[in-house]
Amino acid sequence: MRAKADAQVICVEPALRHPNVRMLTGAEVERLETSASGREVTGVVVRRGGAVETYSASIVVAACGAINSAALLLRSANERHPHGLANRSGVVGRHYMCHLNSMLLAVSRQPNPTRFQKTWGLNDYYHGSEEWPYPMGHMSMIGKTDASILRAGAPRLVPGMTLEIMARHTLSFWLTSEDLPDPANRVSVDGDGRITLSYTPNNEEGHTRLIGKLKSLLHEIGCQDHLIPLQAYIPARIPLAGVAHQNGTVRFGRDPETSALDANCKAHDVDNLYVVDGSFFPSSGAVNPALTIMANALRVADHLIQRLG
Repeated sequence: MRAKADAQVICVEPALRHPNVRMLTGAEVERLETSASGREVTGVVVRRGGAVETYSASIVVAACGAINSAALLLRSANERHPHGLANRSGVVGRHYMCHLNSMLLAVSRQPNPTRFQKTWGLNDYYHGSEEWPYPMGHMSMIGKTDASILRAGAPRLVPGMTLEIMARHTLSFWLTSEDLPDPANRVSVDGDGRITLSYTPNNEEGHTRLIGKLKSLLHEIGCQDHLIPLQAYIPARIPLAGVAHQNGTVRFGRDPETSALDANCKAHDVDNLYVVDGSFFPSSGAVNPALTIMANALRVADHLIQRLG
């Protein structure tokens, strides 16, 4: 079940051998209702076209993203789950993580004719270095910077030919450091259902050291020994509204007192509720989470097939 305003809501009936799939557009899941015992989801309340509709299935899977999945569970509080659905541990909405990312531009003395430079990556400092034993993160490259990107942040009087020449000599880097799980970084929902994201970056020293490592390598590859932050052209850090790397708000684990989901991403306290987006991460690592999210979703799908026989 995916829930987001102006997005698709997908309801999959339980008979996988004879699937009955219905796709709803322009729909938003408002809340999940449970049985009197609170042990199972009995209704998925959807608002669509000004009307309220309720759907049911033997298994409900949320994949709304780390912010919206947490918000959905918090909005679904009831007598059996007074702090939010599957939130006996109090961790739902907490430990929001979104990585520390920087986009940086290096200028080479030699032209860089590469068109597909995003294929390069370096993990030498992922687990630290001789002078800094703590993880720093991952270095990679982003798509080639061209004159149009440079023009967006250059003074208006700079000739276009100058920007084109500069673009031919640039290398554009993407640096990722782990965002550490902090319970104070959290998603919360007020009485009207409005979502608030409270977030303070951490692990700043490790990220600063990673930038320093990249800077120290530039001379060896024929670049000036400095980097130009790309915030004039592209945001140097993913803004709070950026959700591409969000994770951690409905973490999984084996202890129901410290996690919301079990090892199969099923809610500890709700027998037919699963969460399979980036919410389940207990920590963020220092790489794009997309492949891990997809791999985990396939793993959980195999578990569901076995469960449904």
